[in-house]
Amino acid sequence: MKKIAAWVLVATFALVGLAWAADMEGKIQSIDTANNAVVLDNGTTLVCDDGTTIAMEGKASKLEDLNEGATVKVSYEEKDGKNVASRIQAIE
Repeated sequence: MKKIAAWVLVATFALVGLAWAADMEGKIQSIDTANNAVVLDNGTTLVCDDGTTIAMEGKASKLEDLNEGATVKVSYEEKDGKNVASRIQAIE
């Protein structure tokens, strides 16, 4: 019984360390290139970092290439209380 309880405890702590990932679709309300951030029309702020990939028309792009009003699909994770985008894909 003690072994089972120990394994449950170990598994619980292992799962706590996993990042929570999500996908979302929306229109870009604003782009803040100074802070590497995008705000979607639902109010969600997404921060871009060195690991963020951005694509437009199937080609690698930069944050500066995105346009307000464009519809995007986004994959992101919550890190340190911020929504950090791993992928932003313009779908218009």
